[in-house]
Amino acid sequence: MDGQGSGEGQDGGAAQAKRPEGPKWLKPAVDYGPLLVFLVAYLASDILTATAAVIVAAVAAIALSWLVSRRIPMMTLLMAGAIGVFGGLTLILQDETFIKMKPTIVQALFALVLWGSLAIGRPLLRVMLQGGFPMQPGAYRTLTHRFAVFFLVMAGLNEVIWRTQSTDLWVTFDTVGQIALSLVFIASQLPFMMRHHVGEES
Repeated sequence: MDGQGSGEGQDGGAAQAKRPEGPKWLKPAVDYGPLLVFLVAYLASDILTATAAVIVAAVAAIALSWLVSRRIPMMTLLMAGAIGVFGGLTLILQDETFIKMKPTIVQALFALVLWGSLAIGRPLLRVMLQGGFPMQPGAYRTLTHRFAVFFLVMAGLNEVIWRTQSTDLWVTFDTVGQIALSLVFIASQLPFMMRHHVGEES
């Protein structure tokens, strides 16, 4: 009985591991493509045109993900939804405040969700990383907390910038700045992740 259960678990894990992820370029294109479209459209025109462009780009990112890998990552779907809501309000009301507030609200929600997952004893990063990068149980809690703090800091930074600086500077921060800071933060966590990585020998 135990052997059968173990076999089923292994089969399930193998099926999950074989789930199509798509080519390596797909994730960066889907994650960062809409931001770059937003930046280029803003440089070519104005904030309202850029908002319309990023809504189209977000929908295109979902379509691309489905066409190439036959799956739509939850994060991609959530970001597209946020862009649709806040971008739609910006265009309907002709008020750029909504699109500028979008990163604040989204990042703050990410932080709350991560802390909520810790509160119920199921660190969200454990669910996200278990298949591809298994770590010691306590490391997931620490890493989840660090990501939550990072998202909260980014939310606060966005608030300060859009309320005190020019739209030009905010657009630069929301696109190039956010990508750069995210990559730097992730890189800073790699030594911690490597120290607590659980290899097959364990």
